[in-house]
Amino acid sequence: MENKRPSNKALLNTSRLQLVAIDERYADRVYKYYERNKQSFEKVMPLPQPNFYSPEFHQQLLREQTAAMQEGKLLKIYLFLETDKEQATIIGDISFNHILRGPLQSCFLGYKLDENHRGKGYMFEALKLLIEFGFKALKLHRIEANIMPFNSKSIELAEKIGFKKEGFSPDYLKINGKWENHLRYAVLKSDFEG
Repeated sequence: MENKRPSNKALLNTSRLQLVAIDERYADRVYKYYERNKQSFEKVMPLPQPNFYSPEFHQQLLREQTAAMQEGKLLKIYLFLETDKEQATIIGDISFNHILRGPLQSCFLGYKLDENHRGKGYMFEALKLLIEFGFKALKLHRIEANIMPFNSKSIELAEKIGFKKEGFSPDYLKINGKWENHLRYAVLKSDFEG
């Protein structure tokens, strides 16, 4: 039974993927996902907090994410292969961070994919569906993505989905202990539907 996925239902499905909002019961799987991808993820993430590479850390983080989702401030989705119903290995994650309501109706997009699953179109498939969900179900108006200039694959993906470059943000985010420049991209509901 330990290898079977807990009963969180998929929020959305494609023919190849399940997009699932998970809870603390997945802490060990989230830890393993980050551990497997440590070298590639740390190039594009803030320095990990102490104890980050442990199931206990991710159990607490998943509790916090669940609370933020219930408050409508976050949408955090993890990607699973449709064919992997027994092992439930996480292959990616997508976040709508800092969801702002009122006159803004916007959020910041973040996404990562397991390095063993890149180049297969999974993230394009998942992002396209989740962004459509964000505009239709969450009533967002604007979704912003900030991408490091060296990350050409992420830039290609954002542009393929319909994001447009809006500008350059020097020293935008502290990544792996160093302030890094980012390119600012965004997609509007009207552009995505048009």
